[in-house]
Amino acid sequence: MRFKIWFCLLTVLALSCTKAVKTKDSLLERLPPNPTLVIKIQNLPNFKSELKNNSFLANIKGLSTYKGLGEKLDNLGYVSTKATSLLALYEVGKDNYDFVMVAPNHPDIFNLEKVTDKTVETLTYQNTSITKYTLGANEIYSRSEGKEIVMASSLLLMENMIRAKDANPIDPMLKKLYGTTSPNKSATFFLNLNENPSLLPFKEEKTKKPLSEWVSLDFSANSDRVSLNGIAMAPDSTKNFINLFKGTSPLANKTPQYAPMNTQALISYTFDDYQVFAKNQNTYLDRAKAVDSLFNTIEEVGIVYLNNQKVVMLNSFGTESLYDFLDSGKTSSDSYQGSEILGVQDKNFLTGAFAPLVKDFESNFCTILENSFIFAQDIEPLQTVISNYKSGASFTNSSVYKTAKAPLANESSILFISDGSGIDFFADQDLAPEVSESIKKADLDDYAIASQLVADTDFAHFNILASKIGTVQESNTVSPLFTLELDTDLALDPQFVKNHRTNKQEIVVQDQNNVLYLISTEGKVLWSKPLNGRIQGPIQQVDIYKNGRLQLAFCTNDQFMIVDRNGDDVPPFKIDFEGGNLNPLAVFDYDGRKDYRFVITQGRKVFMYNNQAKIVSGFTFTEAPSTILGVPKHFRMANKDYLVFKLEDNTLKVLHRNGSERIKVTEKINFSTNEVFLYKNKFSVTNTDGVLHQIDTKGQLTATNFNMNKDHGMYATSNTLVFMDDNILSIRGKKVELDLGVYTKPKIFYIYDKIYVSVTDIQNQKMYLYDSQAEPIAGFPVYGSSMMDLTDMDNDKKLELVAKDQGNSLIVYKMN
Repeated sequence: MRFKIWFCLLTVLALSCTKAVKTKDSLLERLPPNPTLVIKIQNLPNFKSELKNNSFLANIKGLSTYKGLGEKLDNLGYVSTKATSLLALYEVGKDNYDFVMVAPNHPDIFNLEKVTDKTVETLTYQNTSITKYTLGANEIYSRSEGKEIVMASSLLLMENMIRAKDANPIDPMLKKLYGTTSPNKSATFFLNLNENPSLLPFKEEKTKKPLSEWVSLDFSANSDRVSLNGIAMAPDSTKNFINLFKGTSPLANKTPQYAPMNTQALISYTFDDYQVFAKNQNTYLDRAKAVDSLFNTIEEVGIVYLNNQKVVMLNSFGTESLYDFLDSGKTSSDSYQGSEILGVQDKNFLTGAFAPLVKDFESNFCTILENSFIFAQDIEPLQTVISNYKSGASFTNSSVYKTAKAPLANESSILFISDGSGIDFFADQDLAPEVSESIKKADLDDYAIASQLVADTDFAHFNILASKIGTVQESNTVSPLFTLELDTDLALDPQFVKNHRTNKQEIVVQDQNNVLYLISTEGKVLWSKPLNGRIQGPIQQVDIYKNGRLQLAFCTNDQFMIVDRNGDDVPPFKIDFEGGNLNPLAVFDYDGRKDYRFVITQGRKVFMYNNQAKIVSGFTFTEAPSTILGVPKHFRMANKDYLVFKLEDNTLKVLHRNGSERIKVTEKINFSTNEVFLYKNKFSVTNTDGVLHQIDTKGQLTATNFNMNKDHGMYATSNTLVFMDDNILSIRGKKVELDLGVYTKPKIFYIYDKIYVSVTDIQNQKMYLYDSQAEPIAGFPVYGSSMMDLTDMDNDKKLELVAKDQGNSLIVYKMN
C-alpha cells in the first residue's frame, strides 16, 4: 500500500519548507483553492531551527523531486516573524511546485539588506501593486493586503489571488482540522490526500482511494528524530482506506513477535471484529460478497518484508477451522525444525480474502506458529521465520523496532515499521526511477521509520516517526538472516568468499548435481555453474592478475580450475587429470606477492603450477614415495619456507621451496585424518591413538599422549590448540563437556583480535561457538548441520556465520 511511504512524503515536505511561515483564521481565506499541502507555522524561528538541525532531514535534502521547490523556498530564509503564518504548496505542472505564504505584515518581515545579487521592481495587475524580487536565479512576488503580506514564487498564483479578491472557499474539513492544532508545536501540516494523493511521482497512476481525505499532523523534531502526530479524516461517504477499519477497535500488533530480527519492514492491520471489517471491505471494493465465516477468528493481517520478499501472517484467536481447511486441501507437507510447512492449493487464497490489504502475492506455502498462520510464495522465507522464532530472534528484540515503537501507542489499526533498506525497497517498487535512486543515495541505514494509525469513532489518530536508531539492540543474540534452498542436497559445506567490488563477503556452495553457486549477502543466487565433478576441499581465492580482482580456485575429482567472479572459466586454468582422485588444492604464496604456486596432488604425483598455468620447472618433488594424504601445507618461520606433505606410509615430508628435503623426519606416524598445523613453532599432527606429535626445525620429535579416540578432531594456530574427542571439547587445555552427539572437527577463527572456536553436532544439528577461554558465546548453540564458516559479511563489525541447514538448504546467522 502507498500508505507505507506517506511518512517519507510528509517528512520530505517538512524539509522543503526549511524557511517556513505563519497563520490566523483569516489567513486561510487568502489561499488559492486546492493546495497540495498547507503548513501552519506558529513559531517560525523554532521551526527553522528544528528543520536545520535534524540529521534525518539533512540526509533527504537532496531528493530529486524537491530540488526545484527547495531552491524556491530558500528565499523564505529572509522571512522573519514570530507571528503565526501559513505556507501552502501548489502543483503547477508535473513534479513542479510553487508556494504561497501569508503572514501578518511588519516592516522587517522580509529583510534583504545583506543580499547583493538582487533586483526589485514593481508590477501592476488589476490596479494592484506587486513587488517582484529577483534573488539570484529565483523570483518571489509579494503584495500587502491590509495587515498581512502575501508572497508567492509564481506570478500566476499571485494574479489568481488578486482576481479572486481573497474570496476563496475554505474546505469545511480543513477548517475543522485547522482549529485542532497544538499551540505548543512549531508547525502543523494539513494534507488533502483526496485532491493530491501523489506528492511523490509513482510508477503507476495515482490511486482513486487514498488513505484518507484530510490529514492534520503536528510537527516536532530534534537532532535525531522527526515526529508528526495528528488525525486523519474520512467522511462515511468516501471510500478512503481508513474506512476499512470503521466500527472496529485497534488491537496490540502481534506481527512483530513472529517477524525475524532481520526484517526490512512490516505492516500490521488489526480489527476486533472480522465481520465488521469484511462489510467495510465490500463497501471499499464496490462488491457484494457474502462474508466468509472461515476467517471469523482472524484479528490481524501482517505483511513482513524479508530480503525483498513478502511473508503474510494471519493472527487468530482460534486456529482450528482455518487449519482444518488448509490441511484438507494441502498439496504437500514438509517438516522444518519441527514445524510443518503445507503446500497451499489456492495461490490467490489471501489476495481474494484480504484485498486490498494483501495484493501481488501468491500464498503457495503455509506454516503455523502458535496462533499465527504464516504464508509465503517460496519455502525459504518460511524457514527463516521458523528458525528466528525458535531461536528467540524476534523483530521485537531489534533496535529498529524498539526505536520506532517506543513513542507510539500500544494498539494500532495500522502499524508500519521499516529500516533504511525497507524504504529503499518500497521506493524501488512504487516510485519513479529518479526518485527511487535519490532516496537510495540519502543513506537512511541509521534510521527507523514508523507510521501508525489508530481508528476512533469518526476519525483516526495518525503518527509518523523518523528516528536515528538507538543503541537498544539486544546484545549477545544470534538471529537467522536467511535460508536458501537449492534444487538438491549440498555436497560442499558453504563458505564465504570476498566480493572484490563491494569488499563484502558472499557465499559459495556446490550441490550433489555438481552445480556451483555464488550467493549474495541477501541470499540471492547470483549465478550457478555446472561442473564435471565434485569439488575437493575448500575453495581458494586468488588474484592471479595482481589487479585486486579475485578468482575462485579449486580442484574437482579430475580437474584443476579457476573461475572469475561471474562464474566464467579463466583460461588456461582448466586442466584435466586422467584417472582423477585429486586431493584438495593447495595454494602457496611464498612472499605475499601473489606469485602463486598451485599444488595439485594425485596419488603419489605432485603437480606445481605458476600464475600462467605452467609447471614450475625448478620444483623437484614431482613424485612421492607413497600416496599423499590430504592437502599439502606451507608454513613460514624466520623467513624460511617449509612445505609439508603427509604420506600413506606414515612418513612426514618437510621440504624446501624447490622440493628438496629440508627436515628429515625419521619417526613413523600413523596419521589421523587431521591436518598438519604449526603450533608453538613446531609442525604438529596427531596419530590415530590420540598422540600429538611435534617436530621442530631441527627434526626433533616430541610426543604427548592425550588418549583420544581414533576419530578425534584437532585444530591449531600458532598459540592455540583445540581438540574434539567424543563430546569433550578442549581449548588451550580447558575442557568443556557437550551433550552426547556426533561432532565435526573443531575450527578456529581469528576475527577482530578475538579467537572463536566452532564445532557442530551433526547428529542433533547444533552448532557451538566458544572463545579462547572455553567460555560459550552467548546465543549458541544454534541450528545447523555442518561445520560453520564465520566472518563479518557486511563490514558492520558484527559477525555472520553460514552452514548447511537441511539437506538441500543453507542458513546464515547474524551475531549481535
